[in-house]
Amino acid sequence: MRSPFKVYPAMDLRAGKVVRLKRGDFDSQKTYSSDPLSVAKWHADNGAKYLHIVDMDGAKTGVTVQTELIKRILRDTSLVIQTGGGIRNACDVIELVEAGADKVILGSIAAKDPDETCKIFEAVGSGFITLGIDVRINMEGVPMVAVRGWQEDSQLSAADVLNRYTGMGLKSILCTDISRDGMLEGTSFELYQGLRNTFPELPFLASGGVAELEEIPKLRNMGMAGVIVGKALYEGRFTLQEALGC
Repeated sequence: MRSPFKVYPAMDLRAGKVVRLKRGDFDSQKTYSSDPLSVAKWHADNGAKYLHIVDMDGAKTGVTVQTELIKRILRDTSLVIQTGGGIRNACDVIELVEAGADKVILGSIAAKDPDETCKIFEAVGSGFITLGIDVRINMEGVPMVAVRGWQEDSQLSAADVLNRYTGMGLKSILCTDISRDGMLEGTSFELYQGLRNTFPELPFLASGGVAELEEIPKLRNMGMAGVIVGKALYEGRFTLQEALGC
């Protein structure tokens, strides 16, 4: 039986503030709040069950920065939270899981260090892991994985990374189309349909570019496990209640 479709409001943290970037460009930052805990509580008050938090400082530097703030949000809300950014070893993951995180996102490390990634799976179990695959689609239409806050290309395709870990009992896979993230240009349905066709048994979360409410039920109907919604909510393109009601 398929799990319920999940809608994750997104909260990107940089220097203790809630921000959004365009296509991962740190110079394009727009700040929405200096009080992330209040934003998390606002999402909860408006019906959110899940929350997606990224430590943008950690994603850029490769060292977790916003962990204490994330722990506070975990402690002071009842939201089911997946979080990542700068995760580089099992200790980082265990710290967040022990603080109450539902899932910890392994992104750059999964592409760059498969040995350490496998150690993390063994240490905490696949149920606590979201495999993060951030892609740019090349001229041949192949989704190629980027790392370190999307500042570097890995020379690996999405399929290359997925094939490494399909035997690890993947429970959650987050795939972001970098070219659309923060742009309000619409979801990359072709990307997700291609992944669903190639890996029909895997649970994919869509991220990047959601602009209109009708994109959400379309993703659900094509068999995606959930969606991350960020800028469209902060810019008022639709409400969280409307997204949750799709």
